[in-house]
Formats: sequence, C-alpha cells, structure tokens
Amino acid sequence: MNFRPMRLCILLCLAMTMAGCTLLGPDYQVPTAPVQTNWLEYEDPLLNDTQQEDSLWWKNAFHDPLLDQLVQTALDQNLTLRSAGLRILQARQRMAIAVGSQYPQQQQLNGAAEIQGTDDSSHELYNLGFNLSWEIDVWGRFKRQIETASALLDASVASYDGVLVSLIAGVAQNYFLIRTTQRRIAVAQENISLQAESLRISTEKYNAGDVSSLDVDQSQTLLYNTRASLAALKLSLQQFKNSLAILLGQPPHDMSVLLGPPDPVPSTTYKVAIGMPQDLIRKRPDIRLAERQLAAQSAQIGFAIADLYPHFGIGGSIGTSISTDTDQTFGDLFSSDGFGYSFLGFFQWDILNYGRLQSNVLLQDAIFQQLLIDYRQTMLEAQGEVENAIVAFLMSQVQLKEYSLAADAALRAAEISMTQYQEGLVGFNTVITTLKSLASQQDLLSSVQGTVANNLVSVYKSLGGGWEVNRNKDQLELIPVETKKMMEERTGAWKGIF
Repeated sequence: MNFRPMRLCILLCLAMTMAGCTLLGPDYQVPTAPVQTNWLEYEDPLLNDTQQEDSLWWKNAFHDPLLDQLVQTALDQNLTLRSAGLRILQARQRMAIAVGSQYPQQQQLNGAAEIQGTDDSSHELYNLGFNLSWEIDVWGRFKRQIETASALLDASVASYDGVLVSLIAGVAQNYFLIRTTQRRIAVAQENISLQAESLRISTEKYNAGDVSSLDVDQSQTLLYNTRASLAALKLSLQQFKNSLAILLGQPPHDMSVLLGPPDPVPSTTYKVAIGMPQDLIRKRPDIRLAERQLAAQSAQIGFAIADLYPHFGIGGSIGTSISTDTDQTFGDLFSSDGFGYSFLGFFQWDILNYGRLQSNVLLQDAIFQQLLIDYRQTMLEAQGEVENAIVAFLMSQVQLKEYSLAADAALRAAEISMTQYQEGLVGFNTVITTLKSLASQQDLLSSVQGTVANNLVSVYKSLGGGWEVNRNKDQLELIPVETKKMMEERTGAWKGIF
C-alpha cells in the first residue's frame, strides 16, 4: 500500500487544525464614553425625550411637498453621496481580499516548452506543473486582518450615513434660506414703496415751501439704502439657489420653474422627538464611524503582535516533464512515468528585526489609544451640538413671538407718523425713524421665521436623523444603475456581482 498520499492528507489536516488555534492581541470591546442622563431643556413642552427622533423628520415636521421632492432628488443624484457609496463598494472588496488571505496564498500553474540543439542534433523539453504555498494562520494574523476589514466596512457605511444626514439637512436649510430671502426681498420691496411715498410727500411739501430740502434728502437717503440692500438680497438668493442645485447633483441653473413662486417659510408646531442622550451612540453616524475605526485599530495591534512570532507554512508542487532525448514525445507528457510531486513545510521568524516589530506593536497601541480619546471627544462634541441646537431652536421660537409683536407695532408707528407729518403735527425726523424701524423689524421677523425652521433642521441633524431612509437597502443598491452599467462595461468583472 502506498502511504505517501495518506501522509500528505494527514499533514494537510494538521495544518488546518493549527490554523487560527491562537488569536494574539487584545479582544476588542466597545469602550465607555461620558454621556449625560438627559438633555438640559428636556422639560420644555416643545420637546419629547421619551420618543425616538423621526427618521423622516423633514416630511412630518414641515409638510412641504416641494421640500420632499428636493430631498428625494438629492438622494438620487448627489455626487458626494454617490462617492460615499463607492467607498462602501471598495471596503467590501478589501473585506473579500482579507477573507481570501486565509487560504493558500500562492497557487500557480506553470508550463514551458524548450528546444535545445546544435547543427547536428536537437531535442525538446516540455514540463507542466502546479505549485501551492500556504502560510498557516497559527497566531491569527489573517483573522485580525479580517476583523480590521470588517470594521472598516462598517466605518464606510457610517461615513455614508453621515453624508446622507448632512445632505438632507443641507437641502432643507438651503431651501429655507431661499424662502427666507424671498420673503426678505418682498419686505424690502414693500418698504421701498412706502419710502418712495414718503419721498413724494416730502417733495410736495418742499415744493410748497412748507419744509426744507433736508426732509427730501433724508427721504432719498433712506430709499436708496433700502434699494441697495435689495440688490444684496438678490445676490444672496442666487447664491443659495446655486448651492441647492449642486446638492441636487446639477450645475447652477435657473430654478424658477422648480421652486415656483415665492412661498412663506414653512412653519411648524411639531413637537420635537429628541430621545435620550445615550441614543446618540447608535444614531449619530460620526460616533459610529469613530467607534468602528477604533475596532479596526484594535485588530491591528493583534496583527502586529503576531509578527513577533514565527510564521509557519506548507507548500508543494505536482507536475510532469519529458525530454525527446529519452525517446519520449509530447504525448508522453501526461503519462504516469512523467509525473512527480514534492511537499514541504517551512517557517520564517524575523528574529533580527525583533526591535522594529516590537516598536510597531507600540505604535499600533498608541494609535488605538489616540482613537479612543478621539471617540470620547466625538461623544462630547455630539452632545454639545445637540444641546446648542435645542436651545437655539427654543430661543428662536421666543424671538419669533417678540419680533412679530415688534413688527406690528413698527407698522402702526410708521402709518401714524406719516399721517401726522402730512398734517404738520410731527417733524420728518419722526417719519424717518419709524420707517427705518419698520424696515428693520420686518426684515428681522422674516429672518427669524427662517431661523426657526433652520434651527429645527439643526436639531435633527445633530441627532443624526435621516440616515434610516436607506436602512433596508442592500449595500449594492446604493450604487446607481447607470454607474453599475458603466463599471460592468469597463472591465466585465462586475457582471454577476451587481
């Protein structure tokens, strides 16, 4: 009985048993981070800390069909989001490469044909063989690499979610800035009409000899300044439209048809569901990103430690060769007499580089510690962002109420002062003062109406709301169909994967 194949099988089974029997380095555990027990303003009636934030907050808070349409267009076409999706695809392939490293690393089929001879004679040599080399994962080096790749894949998903949250918030905020600026333009135009009327009245009184040219000059100064501010507002409006177009994945263009006529800034009486501070660990993409990067680095410590130990492997080859010198022909290449094989075991130990390898362990651990501090800092900053956004939203609600009252009072004052000026009961300084106050108060009111809406957006952005819209999608579904088609046509390698 031939025992050599049996011995080969035994050695292969032993190698597979040894693979991964020891996993060096620290086993990762999610670290703790300082988290407050509740938000500072949690008792405010506009807040609800017992309910998780709404994943479709822009729909349910504002009920604006055009805003919903803009958000969906951005989700479909935004180029930054598409780039983030392709980074997930890259991470998936790195994961596949890391998984493949557990198996025989070198597998080579080779062959050669050679003719040798002189003027008097010649002969031919043919050979065909297959070589295999496999480093056994005794210390878990390759498993640690898989851990790293897996964590970085999760990190790429968290990064995509972060882009998604910022995109939705950016579309909403630019849209509200457009509506706010349109309202401010309308207010400026109303005040220009009112100021033009005051100029007409003062001019008539001057022509009648009732007042000096000072009244006319003051009227003109106020009117021209307001016209100048109108030009600045129109500039800002176009810039906001350009920013929105880019978020939609489009070049700047005339968006009049898309946006339609100027509408008021959407108001909301929505009770904001903010959840609890500890929910941020699960909800905010930047926190998940920082934690997954930490997990990836933890595995790198184990990988570096494994380099301190010897690497074991097995290898072998099987092949056949013939030479026409021995009266063989090419057809004999596959006969049993031409076959041969070899099997070997080997190890490699970088004992002379021990100091460098040890320093690499220390380096990887120092990087891990830095990322741990960064993770905890991210948690602190996230809580600070939420608190700032909450208090800004609540205080802007107070401002809106007070500015509304102030604007109503300013309008009444302006109307009374112009009437009294016509009747000669007050000087023109009173008219100018009330007209300036009216323009300022109405502009402030328009601005704070937009600020309330944008501050609510900031609350949900700080809570990490919105990324759930793609929660149930497969990662490959994040790549647009036209992009998949382009990649398939370029190499053909993606067919069957998408």
